Amino acid sequence: MKELNKYLKEIKPVDKNVAQEVQKRLDNQTKPLGSLGRLEELTRIMAMVQGTPEPAYEKKVIFTLAGDHGVVEEGVSAYPQSVTAQMVLNFVNGGAAVNVLARHAGADVVVVDMGVAEDIPGKGFINRKIDYGTKNFTKGPAMTREQAEKAICTGIELALDHDFDILATGDMGIGNTTPSSAIAALVTGLEVEQITGRGTGIDDEGLKKKIAAIKRGIEVNKPDPKDAIDILYKVGGYEIGGIAGLIIGSAIKRKLAVVDGFISTAGAIIASLLHPEIKDYYVLSHLSAENGHDKISEYLGKKPILDLNLRLGEGTGAALAMEIIDAAMHLYYEMATFDQAGVDKKIE
Repeated sequence: MKELNKYLKEIKPVDKNVAQEVQKRLDNQTKPLGSLGRLEELTRIMAMVQGTPEPAYEKKVIFTLAGDHGVVEEGVSAYPQSVTAQMVLNFVNGGAAVNVLARHAGADVVVVDMGVAEDIPGKGFINRKIDYGTKNFTKGPAMTREQAEKAICTGIELALDHDFDILATGDMGIGNTTPSSAIAALVTGLEVEQITGRGTGIDDEGLKKKIAAIKRGIEVNKPDPKDAIDILYKVGGYEIGGIAGLIIGSAIKRKLAVVDGFISTAGAIIASLLHPEIKDYYVLSHLSAENGHDKISEYLGKKPILDLNLRLGEGTGAALAMEIIDAAMHLYYEMATFDQAGVDKKIE
């Protein structure tokens, strides 16, 4: 925990004073006050995070972290575990949805093996494998406490080692909505049934198995809902810990993190538990169609930018939200003021 605490001490509050300067500029542009709604809000957030009324926004990176989960033994997924490694290769070859949307958004995709259950051949991804998948948390902790801390610190280091103006989180891991639901249920205090969905498309029987597995995991491990590390090591996943680290690392660098869907939001929960200032450094990209994401968003006090009925993960929703942020920043820098355009202001 010593190394993680060292990183956490580097996080400073966002500069909320700069928002006034940004809003003054927005209010002088050729439009009714506040008429660009959340685009204006996103501009203020970008400025507060970077601590300047002229935030940078051109360099975009999406981190897609992959990991496997021992709990798939309980029949919680519609797909076999082998798909995780196969999809890593698909990311590397540029053929996945996140690759297509990243190209459209002008973002780089960084693929990371955080804990895939097999060795992945070839190049084009970063190998930070902590272990060959987590253990089945219905029978004991998913990992050790040390591994949980390493997962978070690995995510922090990935963020610190890359150059970007905006970071997006993404995930890949068969079965990973199960630990994500467990994390969300523990922290929000909601019933497991309220916050557990069908993931990759399990049937009614699969959903029953999934809910039962989460309840059993919580009962067996008894995680402390106020202790992020305790939760992560007992019922979490390596890629979820890595995502928490990415958000923390982004905050250390004073850059905005754009959190993807259900699994990434579980990572945001872990990050938010670790430091009170973290919530000001990330936005939720979209409202996932996965059951309970609306409740988690409400718990975090975050309104997702988009609602497109997505539930893919990978960083797809975050890639789309990056384009919204990009549009907001273009408006901020390129839209004329009343004086520049020779347009009369509102009658006082």
